[in-house]
Amino acid sequence: MAVLVTGGAGYIGSHMVLRLADAGHEVVVLDNLVTGFDWAVDPRATLVEGNIGDMGVVGDIIAKHKITEIVHFAGSIVVPESVSDPLKYYGNNTAASRNLIEAAVRGGVKHFIFSSTAAVYGMTGLEPVGEDYPLNPMSPYGRSKLMTEWMLKDVAAAHPITYGVLRYFNVAGADPKKRTGQSTPLATHLIKVACQTALGQRDKMDIFGTDYPTPDGTCVRDYIHVTDLVEAHALLLEHLRKGGDSTTLNCGYGRGYSVRQVVDTVKQVSGIDFRVDEGPRRAGDPPAIVAGADKVRRLLGWKPAHDDLEGIVQSALDWERYLMTRNR
Repeated sequence: MAVLVTGGAGYIGSHMVLRLADAGHEVVVLDNLVTGFDWAVDPRATLVEGNIGDMGVVGDIIAKHKITEIVHFAGSIVVPESVSDPLKYYGNNTAASRNLIEAAVRGGVKHFIFSSTAAVYGMTGLEPVGEDYPLNPMSPYGRSKLMTEWMLKDVAAAHPITYGVLRYFNVAGADPKKRTGQSTPLATHLIKVACQTALGQRDKMDIFGTDYPTPDGTCVRDYIHVTDLVEAHALLLEHLRKGGDSTTLNCGYGRGYSVRQVVDTVKQVSGIDFRVDEGPRRAGDPPAIVAGADKVRRLLGWKPAHDDLEGIVQSALDWERYLMTRNR
């Protein structure tokens, strides 16, 4: 009886592995290590290097380790790249997830949790969006994720498997014990980029678009600490284990910050002023997206412990400083 975490050598997946291992679960990680790191996988977990779209590999893991649940993080996540290379995203996200789901059904997996995204909503205003908001993704990334949501719903209607979908917003921060964090050097996450710039790892950073219909002209996002996010995954897994129905949930704090606000917070927390250039909008970026997250609190009893932008930034800075010493 074990939990399979796909993409468990990546940013969010490695935090989920820690959460499961800390709770005493047997954990198996499947990751192709293209963007993940083997050293980021907690030693209590078993790491298998391979692709989630390889049904033979996945089937062998399910049989060998008696996998009963899958938490699926693996995939490509850069919105502008999805616009320029859509086939990569439909391959890595949609087609590979389809094979993973089939392998799960064949292997008798009982529960499946999918890492989705707020990008499925597309154009929204400054008001928080609930799970029943119209779905109109603006990018191949968002569409590739939505297609997987649809597949899970159809498969659960035809087979004895329950699922949970978490649509989450902008993830940031790192494990409070500094066991893992966002480790990709050229990651596009705003808080990571700003922290790297503050610490001199980048000469400057860019703000993409200053003419959006928002209070200061820059994009507004709901930033959630990665530790709170994986706690929601753990609670959702427990919900399914106890016989709860399949469900789709937003995961955010319900409050948005603009790009300028985030950059100013990084400068304030770090005590360092750094160069920020302004440029044109990026393809596929909606002006604002903020979570309506009442349902996840009500259904799962989720209570965020890190709902503080300054605290999120501090943990991200601490992780970047750790990486600088680790990579010397």
